[in-house]
Amino acid sequence: MNKNKRLIYISLLVAQGVIIGLLENMIPFPFAIAPGAKLGLANLITIIAIFTMPKRESFFLVCLRLLLTTFLGGTLSTLFYSAAGALLSYAGMLLTKQLGPTRVSVIGISSVGGFLHNVGQLAMASFIARSWSVMLYLPILSLIGILAGIAVGIAANYLLQHVKTLNTFQKEYETSQ
Repeated sequence: MNKNKRLIYISLLVAQGVIIGLLENMIPFPFAIAPGAKLGLANLITIIAIFTMPKRESFFLVCLRLLLTTFLGGTLSTLFYSAAGALLSYAGMLLTKQLGPTRVSVIGISSVGGFLHNVGQLAMASFIARSWSVMLYLPILSLIGILAGIAVGIAANYLLQHVKTLNTFQKEYETSQ
């Protein structure tokens, strides 16, 4: 795949992730027991990137998405929380993917990502608050993160299997490596 196609593909995925993230920020979460919890729909783009791009480029995509989403609708504190969650989630999903498709599915990888995103955000909150008591919120957020990860994983699994463009880009990346 030539450089221009790669840049266009990354740009399209970043734009989609930013738009999904901004739209999701406008949706109120209906459960009072977990204020601030979200579905993590923008993680769909991260999963697609992990499965269709090299690690370096998918990491670049995650970083760009974080920065652009913050610039367009966030604050410095949201950048810290989002970055802690997104980077831990990304690393965990990459490591889980290394187990192979016979041991873990796209849905399982996404669930790990949903869980670790919340761990990263709570760890950042604990660091900022200088108190580990924030981590008492982890059981509730873990359940929500895993369930949201399952939902996002189902969507990602569907996209990866049924969207021919994604398969084309994945094959082009594999042959160019």
